[in-house]
Amino acid sequence: MNLQETLSQHVKAAVKSIFSADLETVEFQTTRKEFAGDITAVVFPMLRVVKGNPVQIGEAIGQYLLDHVVQVKGFNVVKGFLNIEIHDAYYIRFFNTIKNDPEYGFVNAKAEDKAIMVEYSSPNTNKPLHLGHVRNNLLGYSVAEIIKAAGHKVYKTQIINDRGIHICKSMLAWERFGDGETPESTGLKGDKLVGNYYVKFDQEYKKEIETLKEEGKTEEEAKKQAPILIDAQNMLLKWEAGDKTVVALWEKMNQWVYDGFDLTYQNLGVDFDTLYYESQTYLLGKEFVAEGLKTGVFYEKEDGSVWCDLTADGLDEKIVLRSDGTAVYMTQDIGTAIQRVKDFPDVGGMVYTVGNEQEYHFQVLFLIIKKLGFDWAKNLFHLSYGMVDLPSGKMKSREGTVVDADDLITEMASTAKEISEELGKLEGYSDAEKAALYKTIGLGALKYYILKVDPKKRILFDPKESIDFQGNTGPFIQYTYARIQSILRKAQSDRDAVSNEVDAAYELHEKEKSVLKQLQLFPEVIQNAAENHSPALIANYTYELVKDFNSFYQNVSILGADNATDKGFRIQLSHAVANTIKKAFGLLGISVPERM
Repeated sequence: MNLQETLSQHVKAAVKSIFSADLETVEFQTTRKEFAGDITAVVFPMLRVVKGNPVQIGEAIGQYLLDHVVQVKGFNVVKGFLNIEIHDAYYIRFFNTIKNDPEYGFVNAKAEDKAIMVEYSSPNTNKPLHLGHVRNNLLGYSVAEIIKAAGHKVYKTQIINDRGIHICKSMLAWERFGDGETPESTGLKGDKLVGNYYVKFDQEYKKEIETLKEEGKTEEEAKKQAPILIDAQNMLLKWEAGDKTVVALWEKMNQWVYDGFDLTYQNLGVDFDTLYYESQTYLLGKEFVAEGLKTGVFYEKEDGSVWCDLTADGLDEKIVLRSDGTAVYMTQDIGTAIQRVKDFPDVGGMVYTVGNEQEYHFQVLFLIIKKLGFDWAKNLFHLSYGMVDLPSGKMKSREGTVVDADDLITEMASTAKEISEELGKLEGYSDAEKAALYKTIGLGALKYYILKVDPKKRILFDPKESIDFQGNTGPFIQYTYARIQSILRKAQSDRDAVSNEVDAAYELHEKEKSVLKQLQLFPEVIQNAAENHSPALIANYTYELVKDFNSFYQNVSILGADNATDKGFRIQLSHAVANTIKKAFGLLGISVPERM
């Protein structure tokens, strides 16, 4: 039982004993820095069941805690806030239990518990990954790692959108204008090569539209009648009919893209446990539509199309099968979700990392799956996130104005190099060590800048601003970690002294106590981040921990402490902070450098 739970029980007991009233919950918050205390109980909500002056109520409860709770050292009341002081010994005992625990904060999954499948990335195979995909991948990967740390089995997955008119546009443009070029012959990553032909298709399509308009067609007519578009549509029909030549071209160009994607994922530091392909799943769900027709979940219109009426649930009617019997995206998503549970019977919930423009789609999907009678539908979650904007404006794939993920990663490393050289922090590094460090700093800056923001919020991403060695940034936190490693290297000779248990009678400096209080929050932050699907909680917790450590570092001598006891404890405390930073950043997919 943690401190807050212990105090909560005793506050309830105090209210029962003194005022003969029952409190359901007790609200706590961190004590404001200008007041004495370590944790604050808020009295105002108690006035619903306890009548009287909030200051007098706080005083009475505070005295009860002082008399009955060994951890409580003192208290003071400011208006309706009961500030509670905790004995140093409590924090020392806590520290002795966690200082040598490499898994502190993490919970192991139980074999009998259900797993959670986290879907992210899910790109189209007609273009490289771009900045929007970067946010998607970083969010999905981090949420998967956080859920795992919170004590759940996790499967990471994606569904690759490898069919449809978009890939046919790239295929047709390559056939016409590619002159047989390949990733090997051009030196381009396969996804970039295919993406170039998606842009080429759009350029040629626009030319044809203008020609048709000059011949007297309206804009709408020209868009529909452009020969290159009609040819792409015919290519899609041939693919769906299994035409061997079209399928062979499709397989070849998709493989180019997959190879390119794999390299980007490797550079970005994300991975997957299993992959699904739309070309294999787009017909899934039709059998469940047939079953739902029998049970009344769906109904058929006169033209033969099948719908689900969700108006009673505050939504609208949704088509799940066209009149010609072909499936729509919703049908596919229903089937894919069910197939995943068939493939992994221990899956009891799913998280879909998809942009906020698809919120309505997932409302409908989850509701239909629930209506089909699947109990795990209640554990489906849409991890909805906002767009990433750049100072230069919105990105458009078909016009070739996207920020390519690989180029962004390279730019971040280049910016890290530029800033690091200005600061002159890398004397004695080899060129290889410098290059590795630039990549670590650049990627850390990118990931932290994106993940520190609540997923629902839109982001304006500024690469230069993200690589700053001061403030709430990845490099600032990485630098603090490296600083601690430098302290620990200098303290090698004190290993024996620092391995000892800290005496419970040790008197804490206020800066030491602040760090310990922050360390104590780590397990709770992980659980909250998992529950809220929010890496931002981990990111901003880490920043607060680093701020507390830096304040401790600047105000309290570590290696130059007055005595061996102080020195030993402070080295141990520094070591625990470094481990926590490393674990927290690991949950964000961010590496920390040993030197910087």
